Amino acid sequence: MPQLNPAPWFAILIFSWLVFLTILVPKVLAYSFPNEAAPQSTQAPKTEPWTWPWH
Repeated sequence: MPQLNPAPWFAILIFSWLVFLTILVPKVLAYSFPNEAAPQSTQAPKTEPWTWPWH
């Protein structure tokens, strides 16, 4: 049964992982977000009750 011969499939597996690790991963890690997150203040915002006129 020739499909059980691991020689060509192992080489294809290793080559595909080398391509993945050398080309795709640096491209994904180099992606920059267009709007960086601003640091949030640690103080809680002051809340006030609503002054809606109830009819």
